Order: sequence, then C-alpha cells, then structure tokens
Amino acid sequence: MTGRRTGRALLAGGLLLALLAPGCGVRPSDVIRGRPAVSGPAQGMGLYLLARGELVLVLRPAKADPSPADALALLAAGPEENERRQGFTSDVPAGLDPVTVTSGADPSGGLTVRTTTAARPLSADAADQIICTVADAAAQVGFAENSAPVTIVGPDGARPPRRCPIR
Repeated sequence: MTGRRTGRALLAGGLLLALLAPGCGVRPSDVIRGRPAVSGPAQGMGLYLLARGELVLVLRPAKADPSPADALALLAAGPEENERRQGFTSDVPAGLDPVTVTSGADPSGGLTVRTTTAARPLSADAADQIICTVADAAAQVGFAENSAPVTIVGPDGARPPRRCPIR
C-alpha cells in the first residue's frame, strides 16, 4: 500500500511541476552552440599588474617564452594603453630595468632578482608584482618552480625571500 501512495504522490508532484513550469517566465530557445573549450597551457607572457589594489595576472602575446629578466623589463615599462584603459596600474618603478635573475643563489634555494635600483623602498605591491612575475616567467622556461621564493637585491641590501602571495 505504501508503494502505491508514494507512486501517486510522485505522479501528482510531477503533474503539478509540469503545470507550473511554463509560467516561470523563461522562454524556450534553441541549443546555443559555442566553440570548443580552450585546452593546453596559456600562450603569452604573464605580468602581474594591479587592479583596484589587487594583483592580477595579465597575459601579453609573446612569440617565444620570455626570460625572467625580459618579463621584468616589460613589467618596469608599466601597463600598455589598453591595460590602463581597463584600470590596470603598476607600483613597479620605471628605473627597475636592467635586472639579472639567478636561480639557487640565495640560501632559500629560490630565485634572486638583482637590480641597480634600491630594493628596500619598494612598496609591498611592487615587490609582489616583481616576485610573481619573475616566478611565473622562470617556471614558464623551466628555470625554477612556480612556487620558488624570490629575493630582491639592490645596492641598498636585500628584501627577505618571499613566494608569490596568490599561488
């Protein structure tokens, strides 16, 4: 007897749903077809810019995998015009370039960025932009792991090793 009651209740619920569903305001449409999903690694050079004070990965087109020093030179050049129109900014000083990036030179076993400008007065955002950009570029070319700590060294001394905060 309970099986019949359950079956009737399900049937009644299904009929009620069928009667109420057309009144929900959503009109039927044809199947919307899209392109195939993107697969594989992202192509381009990853730079970390700021959007409303938050670190954001921005991909720029690149024909070949850039060296970490090349990526930092682009970061020091600042956002391109189209990126500025979208609200991207940078705290990295324009005088950061030239830099050298070495692997395993510091006790943490990570990356070391040597610059001709002072490292200690860099804002926390500028340091994070540099750290994330160099770690991303180094991982892209197989120079280091993506989570490698980065030490920024200038003529005024070194900042402590730090990993990219958004990994």
